[in-house]
Amino acid sequence: MPDYLIASFAALAVAVICIPLLIPALRKLGLGQYVRAEGPESHLAKSGTPTMGGLVFLLALPVAMVASGGVTAEGMLPLLLAAAMGLLGFADDFLKIRNHHSEGLTARQKMAGQLAISFIFAAVLWRMEGGSVWLPLVDRHYQLGIFYIPLAMLVITATVNGVNFTDGLDGLCSGVTFLIAVAFLLLCRAWGMTGPALFAGGLAGSCLGFLLFNLHPAKVFMGDTGALALGGGVAALALLTGTELLLPLLGIIYVVEVGSVILQVGYFRLTGGKRLFRMSPLHHHFELGGWNEGRVDAVFWLATLIAALAFLWIML
Repeated sequence: MPDYLIASFAALAVAVICIPLLIPALRKLGLGQYVRAEGPESHLAKSGTPTMGGLVFLLALPVAMVASGGVTAEGMLPLLLAAAMGLLGFADDFLKIRNHHSEGLTARQKMAGQLAISFIFAAVLWRMEGGSVWLPLVDRHYQLGIFYIPLAMLVITATVNGVNFTDGLDGLCSGVTFLIAVAFLLLCRAWGMTGPALFAGGLAGSCLGFLLFNLHPAKVFMGDTGALALGGGVAALALLTGTELLLPLLGIIYVVEVGSVILQVGYFRLTGGKRLFRMSPLHHHFELGGWNEGRVDAVFWLATLIAALAFLWIML
């Protein structure tokens, strides 16, 4: 069996085995979801559903890398970024539960943590890779030197927050990220990038395993623990493959989710209280328009699949 399939199946197996054990443990510890009061009324029924299920990613991904022989510098870099972001998300989830509120770390604390982690990763990658960026329209690489660091930090923080905003419906984030991970897996295999390919395989397998328990009605939520870990993993794959400038295409759902929030806030302030969308992020806009969660998931997954095919067509 190819190494990347070993990574995928190992991560899938860990998720499928561990999540049924994790759910009752989370319930026993009282680690249930606190739903935002300003969110859709239909989501109030989800209050108390076990959260922090994203802990399974912090277990499945290392197992996948070890099982497939991906413990190399190139393979460990995305794992370390995913783990660091996941631990930051864990702190946020823990505070939400301890404070019995839907808010954990403050926005400044979360951003400070993301920037610190992003800076360390970007600096290490710059030292290792030299800081080149591929421009898709002219098909050339340009050396940015030390200016690569702020660009990489922007890619990481934007991706992490995009994934976090996407994690708002049962199955949405895990399904979207599964497709993105598969796209990176195919790209890395075609380019002979073994370490990133093994990580992408593990990411795809763990997302698929989590999705089995996260489809509507979800038995468990990933929480910020999972969303931030997935965001870190996706960002690392984009940077390692030099496709950071095409990531907005592949991660189109992440972009529109964040963009809808920015537009909503800006429009609200400019118009003195009017709303551009029924609710943001965008998936809530469709929910309040009468779409059920399954329909929103299907449309957003389809958009990601089309974007992934376009991404692979450009790169391959």
